[in-house]
Amino acid sequence: MSKRILTGLLASGLTAMSMVALAEGNAAAGRTVAETCLGCHAVEGYFNVYPTYHVPKVGGQSAAYIEAALKAYRDGSRKHDTMNANAANLNDEDIANIAAYFANQGK
Repeated sequence: MSKRILTGLLASGLTAMSMVALAEGNAAAGRTVAETCLGCHAVEGYFNVYPTYHVPKVGGQSAAYIEAALKAYRDGSRKHDTMNANAANLNDEDIANIAAYFANQGK
């Protein structure tokens, strides 16, 4: 195999590995990005005044579920005015970091 092909394969492999690491998220960075989430989703004993709407606690939830939900709020396929507004400003890295942070809560 030529040196050029080996170099290309190595670069591709490193890129793929870094994308997997990014997809897992950084819980410490997620704590900072999740500040606005904590006011509803992390307050012990918090109940919305509307009896038909409850605010879910997301601590300990699957990171994959949190990521999917935030992306759906961001693209508008999942509807909730407050969540749509908050998710609209998040990029994929922010979402992965928030998901990692909440997934690690309660463990």
